[in-house]
Amino acid sequence: MAHKVNEHILYEPDERPPFFAAAGLGLQAIMGMLVAMAAFVAITVRTGEQSDSYLSWAMFSAFAVSGIVIVLQSIRVWRFGARYTLICGPSAIFVVICAIALKEGGPAMMSTLIVVSTIFQFALTARLSLLRRVITPTVSGTVLLLLAGTAMSVVLGTLSDDGSAAPAAAGPVTAGVSLAVVLALRLFATPSWQQWTPIIGIAVGCAAAVTFGLYDFTGVIEASLFGIPELAWPGFDLNLGVQFWALLPGFIVVFLAATINSIGEGIAVQRVSWRRPRAIDFRMIQGALNALSVGNLMAALLGTIPVTMFPANAARSVLTGVAARRVGMYGGVILVGVALLPKFLALIAAIPSPVLAAYVVVMLGLLFVEGMKIIVQDGIDVRKSTVVGVSFWIGMGFQFNLIFPEYLTGTWGTLLGNGMTVGSITAILMTLLLEAPNIRRRRLNVTLGVESLPELDRFLRSFAASAGWNEASTDHLRSAGEETLSSLLAAGNDSDVNGRRLSVTAHLSGRTAELEFIATSEEENLEDRIAYLNELTESPDEREISFRLLRHYASSVRHRKYYGLDVVTVHVEGAG
Repeated sequence: MAHKVNEHILYEPDERPPFFAAAGLGLQAIMGMLVAMAAFVAITVRTGEQSDSYLSWAMFSAFAVSGIVIVLQSIRVWRFGARYTLICGPSAIFVVICAIALKEGGPAMMSTLIVVSTIFQFALTARLSLLRRVITPTVSGTVLLLLAGTAMSVVLGTLSDDGSAAPAAAGPVTAGVSLAVVLALRLFATPSWQQWTPIIGIAVGCAAAVTFGLYDFTGVIEASLFGIPELAWPGFDLNLGVQFWALLPGFIVVFLAATINSIGEGIAVQRVSWRRPRAIDFRMIQGALNALSVGNLMAALLGTIPVTMFPANAARSVLTGVAARRVGMYGGVILVGVALLPKFLALIAAIPSPVLAAYVVVMLGLLFVEGMKIIVQDGIDVRKSTVVGVSFWIGMGFQFNLIFPEYLTGTWGTLLGNGMTVGSITAILMTLLLEAPNIRRRRLNVTLGVESLPELDRFLRSFAASAGWNEASTDHLRSAGEETLSSLLAAGNDSDVNGRRLSVTAHLSGRTAELEFIATSEEENLEDRIAYLNELTESPDEREISFRLLRHYASSVRHRKYYGLDVVTVHVEGAG
């Protein structure tokens, strides 16, 4: 059976759409996020009781930093960047904790806290492979569900919020017109028209808003055409007092939640960006996280709030059918330009909330589905379904202030009011609890080479004997181990693997043995190769023999690639 082709993708990440089309798509990629970016910065600064001059500086800095990060994500410099279109910017996840820091210690202390938290983020990214048993597809998918649910709880409240003295029906009608246009394009338009859904939907919604008097042009007229705000750099507060140490744990938790969000978004983007599905490349995710960390250091240096991936990148690719990274390059450059154009920023900020909310509702719906796809495609069972269901509804319970509200007051009450943070932590803790029985695994450390095969065979024989497996199951396990080693060796050459080490761990889950091979990274992904075996010619090269045998002996194979590391997980069914 041929591998399923995603015909809705018009441009893959490495393909080049025409210049004007790419530039237009870059504009529309950031269009729906501009108001949100501006709103998050404004809410944070004003809640933190800071001056208008600092607000202008923080707004300018946030837009400039976000544009630079988006460009870096698109082009990738060494290990910084993903080579995908990833729209990044100030996010609601940072609003509460940064506002508290501004109020308690000012911009200087907030910048210092961001620097320390970013160092944690860098370290987490470098050792991402160690978290592979915690940041699982189940956890990543749950985070996407929580993101969609948390954001939807806010967005739905703005569908009828016109913020003016217009007729009561103005907000609902405007939102309804925008939603109808977006849905019509999404459901019935050709792919070439679907890519313009955001701009068309927002433009029609704004036209409807003008007829009701909802679109206020006053701020646009008064704003200057070009310029930068007065310098308001806050510096750093190196007096690490009680307030700093009291807020640091909250910053670490929020940065961890933002990292999990970005991992989930990176997985979702990879899944929807190619016509033929590929195995997830965690080097892309590491590069994306490194770029975000660079952006957060810049944000700290300039004294503005941190940035993270917006929870709509995968949904946007599905909606438009365009995943070309050139779109991100142009979008990032445009965003830097927007930071220098106060009048254009005022024009975007004037778009009524019901118009933007109607479009965002569709994107969040697609995001929720992507989260479910990640969970289901990894395989769902009683334990995983429990993690997803309990984590999601606990997160929503805290988001809507329904769980012990009388006890959650003050700073911690405010922090726990973020459903995504609470739900994400719940999913991680439950996953750690499930992983606890598997801590004591059998382990083998050998040289990555054919000479290690006898030692690997003895190791697997002993493991099968301790599990009480019969001879046929034992032979399947041994063969799967042998073919995995052969496949790892076939992916490179002698100079690639000479002197390198291989670590093999084994544990039993019911009647299924899980073997994990940890070796040096190679360019070829075994999971992709196995998936495409049915599409090969009748005369494959000799390396395909190992891949075919591995597929025969193993019930599943997952290959995760990190910088400097290969992790191949093989499941083999056994019987007594």
